[in-house]
Amino acid sequence: MRNMITIALVATLSVWHSEAESQGERCSVPGAQCSAASAATANRIPRPANRTPNTEHRTPHSLRSDVEVMHPEDPADSLYRAARSAMNRGEYGRAAALFRQVTERFPKSEYAGDALYWQAFALYRRGTNDGDLDAALRALEAQSKRYPKSSTLRDAQALLVRIRGELARSGDEGAGRQIMQDAERATSKCAADDDDDDMRIAALNALQQMDADQALPILKEVLARRDACSIALRRKAVFLVAQTNTEEGGELLVKVIGSDPDAEVRRQAVFWLSEVPGDRAVAVLDSILRNTRDGDIQEKAIFALSQHESSRARVLLRGIAESGSMTEELRSRAIFAIGHHSGSREDGVFLRSLYPKLTSERLRETLIQSAAQIQSADVRTWLLSIVKDEKQQLEEALALPGESGVASTSGRPPCKALPRREKAKRPHPPNAPACPIVALPPEITMPSCGAT
Repeated sequence: MRNMITIALVATLSVWHSEAESQGERCSVPGAQCSAASAATANRIPRPANRTPNTEHRTPHSLRSDVEVMHPEDPADSLYRAARSAMNRGEYGRAAALFRQVTERFPKSEYAGDALYWQAFALYRRGTNDGDLDAALRALEAQSKRYPKSSTLRDAQALLVRIRGELARSGDEGAGRQIMQDAERATSKCAADDDDDDMRIAALNALQQMDADQALPILKEVLARRDACSIALRRKAVFLVAQTNTEEGGELLVKVIGSDPDAEVRRQAVFWLSEVPGDRAVAVLDSILRNTRDGDIQEKAIFALSQHESSRARVLLRGIAESGSMTEELRSRAIFAIGHHSGSREDGVFLRSLYPKLTSERLRETLIQSAAQIQSADVRTWLLSIVKDEKQQLEEALALPGESGVASTSGRPPCKALPRREKAKRPHPPNAPACPIVALPPEITMPSCGAT
């Protein structure tokens, strides 16, 4: 296992060396600006995307099967297919015009009702011309009145809410009032089905983007519900609360963590504490790590800590990495986060001091991988020193038994170098570890077969 750590280290250093050369080539261009921090940016832990899960541009029911129901004998079939093709190519203006023609020219077609939905969807996606959203609303209202049995009617309801949200943000007071009414429905009785929940979530999302101060009291009521039918709604609500970026929102998440009966709601609340600024959120995450025994929640707490910029969060991560009372899994995640999160010089100093204290090969390997993300000359020199200190183990791991040409420390005489052709035919010894081929950095040289 020790040899495998060394091999992984050499491979990491080799990649680092190659990336440094490539970065150097880019920096040789006059006017280019390069830095160690920018070179390491791609390896950092990404922050969560600020969008509501499962509500934006979701796949309509009519397309959730592998094959959409088509009607080849329908007189509007070719026109409908042309409109769908334009939609798939992202030609939303053309698609909207073609879908409108389906309904106007063939009002009794099997496609007529769905065409109104797709017309509205295309206009919503384009949304660049004045009147697009209003025209989309009119198409959806026409579908509801004229084609109440359309297969896309449920999707149309959620789309209607999103369009109203866009209009409300642009100053449409009537759309804003309707969004408020739709959002308030989320605080009352159970939805008739999942699609109604989707519409309520879309309304909450629209309200939060329109006016976070108005949204928070409604979100508070949603999260106070305890009926089983509101679980999906509560899981989405914790995300919206986090996006308020307020102390009040953070306190609400803390309350959810301590009182919601659904484990997944609690886990999501812990996860989204990563979006809440301030020492209070960090203190709650620290308490969670020390007082809960739910491994999944603890892992989410470590991730949330890794996203906080405060020095207190970094200190806590280091404490977890050092703690002998934490599980190996949690310590491993904390060590991983330290190098991948900020990659500061102080992080490098800490990881170097921690390495000799670790007895677990897994933790040592994780630490090496974490340290390799820190672009520091001191860390690089330290990593190279580990390779040199374990040179004998590295030689044995990279060479097949009896072929190295290096004097054996076990008392076996060195072998003779085999001719190239004979060596190629020699089968790999059974049960021998596979030896990866790595390109070593110039600081490391390995003896070849026959070396003395």
